[in-house]
Amino acid sequence: MRFTILGPVEAVAPGTGTPNLAPRHRAVLAYLLLHSGVAISVDRLIDAMWGSLPPDSARAQIQTTIAAIRRMLRASGADGMLATRPAGYVITPEPGQLDLEEFTSRIAKAQADSDDPGDIAGRIRAALALWRGEPLADITAPYVQGTRARLNGQLLTAVERLAELELARGRHDNLIDELSVHASAHPLRERLCCQLMLALHRAGRQTDALQVARDFRTTLAEHQGLDPGHAFGKLEQDILRDAPELRPPVTAPAAAQAVTPDVGPAAAPAKPQRANFLPYDVPDFTGREDELDGLIRLWSGDNGGVVTISAIDGMAGVGKTTLAVHAGHRLADRFPDGQLFVDLQAHTAGQVPLDAGAALEVLLGQLGVPASHIPASAADRAALWRSELSDRRVLAVLDNALGADQVRQLLPGAASRALVLITSRRRLTDLDGAHALSLDVLPAADAEEMFTAVVGARAAAEPLAVLDVLQLCGFLPLAVRIAAARLHHRPRWTVAYLADRLRDQRRRLSELATSERGVAAAFTLSYEQLTEDQQRMFRLMGLQPGRDISAEAASALTGLPLDEAETLLEDLLDAHVLAQHQLGRYTFHDLLREHALATAAAQEPPDAQREALGRLFHHYLHIASTAIDHLYPEGRNRRPRIPAPDTPAWPPRDEAEAIAWLDAERANLMATGQYAAEHDMLPHTTRLAATLHRYLLGHAHQADALALHGLALQAGRRSGDTAAEARTLIDLGEVHFWWHGDHEQAAEQYRHALDLAHGIGDRGAEARALQGLGIVSRRRRDYDRAHDHSAQALAFFRELGDRGGEARCLTDLGIVHEHRGRHEDAHEHHRQALHAYRETGSRIGETIVLNNIGLLYQRQGRYDEARRQHRQALELCRRFDFPGDEAESLNALAEAARSLGDLARAVTEHDSALTLAREFGYRPEQARAHDGLAHVHRDLGRIDLAHDHARHALDLYTALSVPEADEIRTFLAGLPPTTNGPDDDRHVVRACIQASGPGSSPSARAASRSR
Repeated sequence: MRFTILGPVEAVAPGTGTPNLAPRHRAVLAYLLLHSGVAISVDRLIDAMWGSLPPDSARAQIQTTIAAIRRMLRASGADGMLATRPAGYVITPEPGQLDLEEFTSRIAKAQADSDDPGDIAGRIRAALALWRGEPLADITAPYVQGTRARLNGQLLTAVERLAELELARGRHDNLIDELSVHASAHPLRERLCCQLMLALHRAGRQTDALQVARDFRTTLAEHQGLDPGHAFGKLEQDILRDAPELRPPVTAPAAAQAVTPDVGPAAAPAKPQRANFLPYDVPDFTGREDELDGLIRLWSGDNGGVVTISAIDGMAGVGKTTLAVHAGHRLADRFPDGQLFVDLQAHTAGQVPLDAGAALEVLLGQLGVPASHIPASAADRAALWRSELSDRRVLAVLDNALGADQVRQLLPGAASRALVLITSRRRLTDLDGAHALSLDVLPAADAEEMFTAVVGARAAAEPLAVLDVLQLCGFLPLAVRIAAARLHHRPRWTVAYLADRLRDQRRRLSELATSERGVAAAFTLSYEQLTEDQQRMFRLMGLQPGRDISAEAASALTGLPLDEAETLLEDLLDAHVLAQHQLGRYTFHDLLREHALATAAAQEPPDAQREALGRLFHHYLHIASTAIDHLYPEGRNRRPRIPAPDTPAWPPRDEAEAIAWLDAERANLMATGQYAAEHDMLPHTTRLAATLHRYLLGHAHQADALALHGLALQAGRRSGDTAAEARTLIDLGEVHFWWHGDHEQAAEQYRHALDLAHGIGDRGAEARALQGLGIVSRRRRDYDRAHDHSAQALAFFRELGDRGGEARCLTDLGIVHEHRGRHEDAHEHHRQALHAYRETGSRIGETIVLNNIGLLYQRQGRYDEARRQHRQALELCRRFDFPGDEAESLNALAEAARSLGDLARAVTEHDSALTLAREFGYRPEQARAHDGLAHVHRDLGRIDLAHDHARHALDLYTALSVPEADEIRTFLAGLPPTTNGPDDDRHVVRACIQASGPGSSPSARAASRSR
């Protein structure tokens, strides 16, 4: 039996061919194979297959799938390979039956079993030949994206090692194409870039090598604000002066052993299922034939490798979006990888234009990138966006743009095969390379055709009155369609009667052809067609500050039962005064939102407006509180308790629903916090910030956390709410400490909060501030002060009966005891903390303690036990989406692997931690990963890489102002100045290991510890 997951997922039985498994069955089989030898529960399989929204039949489907896999295995002579254990299902393939296991084993043995560079390269090449394209290529399930990224990380590590060997043997010519592909896909991978530069230089392409260097410098500065490492700078200077030491060694012709052309991502990647996010295409689209033909001609169907951009501009209501969407639907079949849509909100009432980072978050989500994998910064999101589009044929509509600056970061790279349609009220003259299309009002014949298509026979019976209506509408498509819809839904009206009504408002309608005020007049006529209940829903919808709204939220906003609210929303949707880009969520076009807001201001008393928003904000706050209680139950007593609202609410029932709701509503929640802060509804902002703190901190939304807590801090001060001010300062301190590593700022905020809390007798806030100060002191290695702060906080939490706070202090004290050499006391405190966290149901707390126990085991030299603890923590992180703690777990696993002498595994796990920490901007763990990689590469004799990672670690530690900066300087000073040749690597390895000892670990081991 042979299983393959490094490409399409297959199970092949000798002599019987490939068994026919359904896609869902292959997805489950692949997940079991990825965790071979580990029992996987049904709940875990359900989570892997469907994420937060499993069907009611999920358990039955899993059982059916397991039965189908067993039948396949039995028919292939492998009965018994898939067993049932009390903890779940476990598959145990024999050695050599799983390509991933074989790949990992071959890579590890390649460097362990041979000293001959040529033999090692051949073995790595044979391992790479196992890859048959994108891993899990034909599988669609929530677990696939993250798993695929990790597998590709292993592939790149192997490719870099192969390139290192081949360059040392003078075989550079055949590396260029492959390295170019990988460097383009991973533009921040410095080692890969250096190898490509060296290969190009040795091939006589100095100019190209220096261009690669310039591109890398620019990209690194834009994305991370950093300069390349020392090794990169030296290589760049050596290329510039054509240094003799860069010349290839005299060896056999490079062509004697070419790089396999179809390895990994170089092979044609499997295409994801098409995703169409284009809004509804009106069935009676009329006119615009010349413009439409021009857009279609822009894409000839054979534009491989070329990105095409069309900027459609014109006045409000002229039909820019309608044309772009219609063209997108017409061209959909030419873009099999998806049709995307984002509203950039340039002219959305009460909203600021969507920034590039937020727009990229929407677009990446539409491509299928999980929220947990979307980077924090706009530059990193743009890089990921370009990378995702590099091998896809995609159509994207960027609607309602403010100007060229807003969309520039949203454009695909030059290698993309994409068509981008941009709509804007402004001419985008600064958008180089874009095809400009300016729309005017409709010709009379097209406007008449549109009107008649909606109205029907009555229009044909009154041709002169139709022309009157069209002239009064200024032939503006939006006004024409609204007028026709009014007439269509009023069967007793004649066209002439409608024309007379329009003439009564001639002054406003005369402005319709030239300004937005006339469009508002047309909206007023549409509004008059609605019933009183529909009008009230329309007005109140204009008040809500978020991007969109659900039926449940609209029920709270209006104070109506859910079924009545949903009926009214659907009525407004039918009247085209609301839009629906996502099932179950309703939104306005920007001009209609402005009209609704103005109408509400004119017709709703101020008290009624405030009451409606109060109901909406209470609804959001109550459900958010319930969701956070599911995710972080240990902190329930420290958060504001939000009573159930008077209107019906449907809070999430479990952790999966809680995450789904918070992710879906995060932008709206942030909008309510900002609105409340700006409109003297200050308690909502402070309570919302306190409620969302753990979610924003734990799920890598640090930018939102800083923004919301900043608003809450000002709100607390303005309202004189000292308790809220103290609480917010502590929350801000945690964000600055854990994500940014800004210990000074965090300590200042903790101290200020402690003073405030002491002044008002808030024991809970005092305890939290003391606990924070204890962690800062520990980070500074002032263990006496750390112990005193943590012990005092523990006493306060126990006095309050706060088990979650007690658990946090217990694990803090355990770490202090560890550093004091009191290992039994440390174990006892960690055991108590773990019990408390499990008692309160805190998954994040359990993860933290497991990692701390693992680190304590490492300090005791019990590395196998340590890795077991870290693996348990890693599983929890991945199951419940704790990206920061996942990076910590990976770094800890790597440190234990190095201590066990498994250097290849240590490199892989540190690389994975570094990738994750960079993705989410987690600087302490970036430093820790670089520190660990410096030590491992030193052990492997890769002195240049050790120098490079150590310098990165030094830069980060210095910026963080932590003691590890001095330790890494000492490490750097002790490194040899240059790398020895390949023939001498083994001697360097022996010397380094003898110098460090198997139990030695980098200074970063103690750097980033539990929250």
